[in-house]
Amino acid sequence: MPSSSLLVILGPTATGKSDLAVRLARRLGGRVINADSMQVYRGLDAGTCKPSAEARREIPHALIDVADPAEPFSAGTFARLATRAIEECRQAGAVPIVSGGTGLYLKALLHGLAPIPPRDDAMRETLYARARATSAADLHEELARIDPVTAGRLGTNDLQRIVRALEVARITGRPLSAHIKERAFDPQRLPALKIGLAMDRAALYARIDRRVDDIFAAGIVEEVRGLLAGGLPAGANALKALGYREVVQHLAGAHDLCRTVDMVKRNTRRYARRQILWFRREPDVRWLDVDKGLEPAEREALALWEESSGDE
Repeated sequence: MPSSSLLVILGPTATGKSDLAVRLARRLGGRVINADSMQVYRGLDAGTCKPSAEARREIPHALIDVADPAEPFSAGTFARLATRAIEECRQAGAVPIVSGGTGLYLKALLHGLAPIPPRDDAMRETLYARARATSAADLHEELARIDPVTAGRLGTNDLQRIVRALEVARITGRPLSAHIKERAFDPQRLPALKIGLAMDRAALYARIDRRVDDIFAAGIVEEVRGLLAGGLPAGANALKALGYREVVQHLAGAHDLCRTVDMVKRNTRRYARRQILWFRREPDVRWLDVDKGLEPAEREALALWEESSGDE
């Protein structure tokens, strides 16, 4: 295996990335490195669709259950740990297969992150206090005025990232999007074969709806209730994940269960659209159609891997 070989599987949620990663790891003698921002958290199981225990026994998986849900986990932390996991794969003679749908994590790993100032705890607390007094949407409105690009890619309740964007703008006098734009990302920082999974939009939405039904059947409400009872703050970053934040609202009495399920389905479909737009901007992705299942995609991916490895 060439020392620079790396396989990345990306795409919107519910397209089968984790399953394809296991299939390819089985065929190539590989290991899987998770690139989903919520699968890193211990105790978040019902709603994060982590690979099954059987799959993880068969194929080593890295960066799953590595973080306490009470603590934030950044793209920079992911890039550092994933780089280490890739090197461990290579030392073991295994093919590193990075699989996930968190676009910023993959950008941090493959291209690096734009240099932006460190956190300012005093300013951050001022912004969080304002959000508690008003709402996250109020801060989002301010961000939309000073940095519409960043505001456009963040949800109105994504308080952690809204606060960070406002913090950067206030410290530097320039919007976060300007810092990101000026950075000349090197596409060869970490060379990789990038395989994207795509499917018909209606079929994707139907699969998302089924997945949401499954996570509620798997007990996400009971899981969140237990996490809160165990002392995890309702505002913890881990509970801002799709599904979890809506269940937190449900347990606080904001919505009944039926309405909560519908909200998770709607919000997940919206998230999938944002993922599609994000990954379409990623260069050199080889897109595979998975409408007919993963077996044809597996054959195509193996052929692309052989071609890519032969070129190096």
